[in-house]
Amino acid sequence: MAVIAQYRSEILALADRQIAQSDETFFRLRNYVDLQYLYCAWGLVPGSVADEASPFNECSHAYLSGARSLLLHMQGMPGDQTATHALVDRIERDMLANNASLVLCQYSSEAFNTADHISPNWRDVPFHGPSVMTLAGFVGLSLLGILGGRRVLRKVTA
Repeated sequence: MAVIAQYRSEILALADRQIAQSDETFFRLRNYVDLQYLYCAWGLVPGSVADEASPFNECSHAYLSGARSLLLHMQGMPGDQTATHALVDRIERDMLANNASLVLCQYSSEAFNTADHISPNWRDVPFHGPSVMTLAGFVGLSLLGILGGRRVLRKVTA
């Protein structure tokens, strides 16, 4: 999934250019990828794809599996799929170059289903350093934003 992670934004940009007026599978996959990415804190936690001990690993695997499924689905859609096939070829070459086609993580054997949204394992977050640091940084920045906003509002109303 690490190679798919490198191409996620390119896959989604390609999907956004598709003309799929009545393809329910396409829309379901596209929406799933966005929702799952949100569930997984927008991929902001470092190492969430490569670190299998990360509480965010399973949810990262889910949105990347969705992106992969979306790309594979686009190959069979009507219209000019030259760009889709070119992207698939580039990803396959990168996977072969990195021996990623042989690397399986603990979630590789699970079935992919757009009806299942995977949340991070929140109980493990306090025991995973990168997750704690990311969430603490987010909370700290949020507090600074709130305090700064209150300060600006006091000056405006004074």
